[in-house]
Amino acid sequence: MEKKSLWAFGTREVVYSAIGAALYAVLSVATNFLQIPAAANVSVRPAVAIPMFFGLAFGPWVGFLAGFVGNIISDLISGYGFWLWWDIGNGLMGLIPGLIYLSITDFRSISNIVKAEIMVIVGAAVGMFVAALSEIWVSGVTFATTMATNFLPAFISNVVNGLILVPILMIAYGAIQARSGR
Repeated sequence: MEKKSLWAFGTREVVYSAIGAALYAVLSVATNFLQIPAAANVSVRPAVAIPMFFGLAFGPWVGFLAGFVGNIISDLISGYGFWLWWDIGNGLMGLIPGLIYLSITDFRSISNIVKAEIMVIVGAAVGMFVAALSEIWVSGVTFATTMATNFLPAFISNVVNGLILVPILMIAYGAIQARSGR
């Protein structure tokens, strides 16, 4: 078995980052029309589970790049333009769950799924807080406004999607690993 390193970034991580970014972009574009009413350009994106899971499965850099690059591609294709702080926020949603990458040895164990779910919540909170906070100086809105129209809608949607879909991805990935003898 290969020795894993938390912050490694080699060919393997580049490949997984590209796959994660492509999946996140394509699946986000498919749901970007599901805008949350009264929110400022916030859509329901089940695809947020992709960078979260990729961070858990392949490390924090992979999770970050899957979210960061995937969000850039998705927003450009969908006509939203380039919003650096939202791209960083989406990257953080993948990086933070990736911080427990080394501790997950069995993707089907309840304790690892619970740890992952906690990191999904923390990742969504930090990522969307960074993104929403940027709206104060980027768009000139107040803290209260950005919390109500950016942070809360994005955080709640991302947490719900992550809490439901990340365990499903973990169990499926664990089954694939078991079948392949890993």
